[in-house]
Amino acid sequence: MVAWRWAGLELAEVRRSVRSACVEPGPERDTLVQSLKAAGAAIAAWAVSGWWFQAPMALLAPWTAIAMVGSTVYQSVRTGIQQFAIIALGTLWASAAMAFTRDETMTAMLLTLPFMMLLGNYRRFGSQGIYGATTALFVITGGVSSTSTVGHRLLETLIGAVIGLLVNALVFPPVHLRSVRDRLVRLVRETADLLDAMAEGLREEDGLEKSEKWHHSAGGLMVSLQNVGEARRWAMEGSRWNPGGRLRRTGPKPPPFAEDTRWGRVCTCVLALTRTLKTISDDRELPPPSPDFLRLLSEMLGQAGHICAIETGLLSGSGTGALRERREAAFKEAWSTLGSLTDTFHRQEPSAAAVGGELLLEARRLMTELAPSA
Repeated sequence: MVAWRWAGLELAEVRRSVRSACVEPGPERDTLVQSLKAAGAAIAAWAVSGWWFQAPMALLAPWTAIAMVGSTVYQSVRTGIQQFAIIALGTLWASAAMAFTRDETMTAMLLTLPFMMLLGNYRRFGSQGIYGATTALFVITGGVSSTSTVGHRLLETLIGAVIGLLVNALVFPPVHLRSVRDRLVRLVRETADLLDAMAEGLREEDGLEKSEKWHHSAGGLMVSLQNVGEARRWAMEGSRWNPGGRLRRTGPKPPPFAEDTRWGRVCTCVLALTRTLKTISDDRELPPPSPDFLRLLSEMLGQAGHICAIETGLLSGSGTGALRERREAAFKEAWSTLGSLTDTFHRQEPSAAAVGGELLLEARRLMTELAPSA
């Protein structure tokens, strides 16, 4: 049952990602473009080395080209230097081992693979270190160790590196400025959807039974928050050595880093609320808050979701005065509801005070973070 539920959630996420890649710009479309670029670079590298040059180990060229199409141009250059160095070392060492052992495959592997695996862990090679051992395997299983063959292997590696770098730098070079805004807007939209779902569920008689689903969704918010941080890092690195700022549009600047921190605190409050509601649902011996308390909490969460929905418009760049006025009015209404929730809490039975107090505290923190600052 758990496996089917997990499979259903994964399938829904895949469908959402495919739809997003097809209908709107964003991280999914960027991933699609980078994947197609890597495939195109590999095909071009094979066409040059395998079809045109008829190289004896043309596989090395497309294999290198795929690894060269990184998330940023700077990463491609850095990766290219690391990869070419480790592949050259793997090729030369394996070829020397084959020559020394007179093309005895097993003995050459014994002389090569332990050393190349240790060398691959050298931090200067980064994540490319594994390519030294795999290249050595290609060379050894190829069974030929002449000087001309070694030269061909190095040339094929260089061809793949150059083609991969040129494709990544000149064909829709990844700038990543839009990704920060897109992922932050998506995070806020997901927060609004979750708050709306919680508000709707708490109005129902058995609404707390959905608290496990809410808690799972709140965990997804933390993943989305990590994606925002990752996009921020790519945006900073993406501007280095990137002709994209001159060859294509870069778009508006991303929102300030303070927004990442602020929405991180909002997501933490939502996660805490869902955790407490899940605890109430799971522990039947724990007295739940009164129906009036849950009704007002539902109303306040719905108003908080409305504030988040307005924030998506502001973060998207449509920061008109009308939206700001709507946000001010929505916040005042939600804060008034929070006051009523506080009064209801004071009238609760002492046995329900612990759970109600925790919900009230997190609700107050949530509203404090949603307070308009500009």
